[in-house]
Amino acid sequence: MQKGLFITFEGADGCGKTTQINLLKDYLENKGYSVLLTREPGGKGLGEKIREILLNYDGIVADRCESFLFLADRAQNIEVIIKPAIEKGQIVLCDRHTDSSVAYQGYGRRLDIEQIKTLNNLATGGMQPDLTLVFDIDVETSMKRVGNEKDRMESSGKEFFNRVRNGYLELAKNEPNRMKVVDSTVSIDEIHQEVIKIIKQYL
Repeated sequence: MQKGLFITFEGADGCGKTTQINLLKDYLENKGYSVLLTREPGGKGLGEKIREILLNYDGIVADRCESFLFLADRAQNIEVIIKPAIEKGQIVLCDRHTDSSVAYQGYGRRLDIEQIKTLNNLATGGMQPDLTLVFDIDVETSMKRVGNEKDRMESSGKEFFNRVRNGYLELAKNEPNRMKVVDSTVSIDEIHQEVIKIIKQYL
């Protein structure tokens, strides 16, 4: 492979994307591809410190502050982890990226969506994923899967997560070439097979 591939995994908490990203990593490596797995927030190094603040800080976090912390983590992840891997021809699988900020802080927290898109562009230097998989699931099921022990983001409530879900679906509707919606209510294996079917078009 001459050029790497940048694939992001999106969806509400409990949608199963983390399980699927690991299954895809194993599948691709078995096919002989070099794969790098990362996440936002929480890319290796500085990102892990930012993740700890975002998910577990027990004081008040202003909505804009939350948004900027995610953006800071993203800028670090792109420059230090993702870009070098792409340049080496690796396939990068990223658990959450720019669409999370639009869905969660834009639609969910009701911040200005166009501003968030502009800031995302600044954080990434204009770099975009080649493919984004959106794992769609109803809010009741996703909240049930998360369970009672929720982090700060997971504790935002049903109305918030309805807005997040609708945000993802709206984004996918507007960018059908990049964003593919995957039904996340079926079995783990069925979801994995659908992911493989989509991925094969990009390899």
